[in-house]
This record gives sequence, C-alpha cells and structure tokens, in this order.
Amino acid sequence: MFGLSADSPGQNAAVMEKLALAFPILSDVERDQAVTPLGFADENDLRQISRPGVVIISPDGEIVSRFVGKDYADRPDEGLVLEELGSLGLDPTSQVAAEFGPVEPGEKAASYKGLKSYLTGAKFATLAWRGRYRHISDEFKDDTKAYVAMVERYLDALAAVDERKA
Repeated sequence: MFGLSADSPGQNAAVMEKLALAFPILSDVERDQAVTPLGFADENDLRQISRPGVVIISPDGEIVSRFVGKDYADRPDEGLVLEELGSLGLDPTSQVAAEFGPVEPGEKAASYKGLKSYLTGAKFATLAWRGRYRHISDEFKDDTKAYVAMVERYLDALAAVDERKA
C-alpha cells in the first residue's frame, strides 16, 4: 500500500510524520508519472494538485476498483475501500513502517495540533451551509452530508494517530 501525491518528497515526509503513517507517500511533482496517467490530475485547480483517488489492483495486475474524487475534498469512504479489499479474499499482510527523508512541511500545512480544531470548524460550517442552502438541490444536501460524515471519520482517526504516536 502506498499514497501518491503531487507534493514534494519533503512535504510527503511531513505528512507521513505528522500522521504517523505506516505506508509511504510517493511524490509525482510534475504529475506525469502516475497522477495524470491514473486520471487524478485536476486540470481545473490552479494549484496543480491531485484529486483524491484509490486504485485497487489484484495480485494478477488487474484494476478491480477505482475511485477518483471530483475535487480535493471528495474522498472515498475508508470502510468501503476496506470492504472492496476484503472481497478479494486475500490473506492479511503486514507492512514495515515506511522510512522517509527530510521533513519539509509546505508553507500552508496545518499543524497536527491544529487539525482537530480545523476539522471541527469545517464540520460545523458545512452543517450551517447545509441548513442555510437546503433548498438548492438534493445533490448539495447529499454532498454536504457525505462531507460531514468524512470529517467525523477523520476526527475519529486523529484519536488513532494519537495512539500510534504514544
């Protein structure tokens, strides 16, 4: 298992350290090695970032599942990803914690300490907008509901990060 990002290796190392990740995040700064070929490049985003995505590849090399987010905030439900992995019927494996090089957080990177406040604020702002603009469309309501659920999962995940770091 690995992550993929258009960020620099140092920025990816900072994320791996901050979240105590057990897997590496590969860097594709130019977005030409994997980000664009896999369909994750967001050509409408001026920051030249990658959209979130998940590709599950079977042991024989076939893509069995693929998710590409609509934008940087559209992420798959981790439970569904795990369910899809489980459907392959493979035995669980372990992975040695990834080593990483120099940590160089991006200038706008949120500190770990600030993540809980940031996510809590995002959750309640989204709830307020959903209430304020509930008349817009069912798609808007569905999107905000999914975003709030994702933020709640992330808040729960921070507790697991605290345990890994302890």
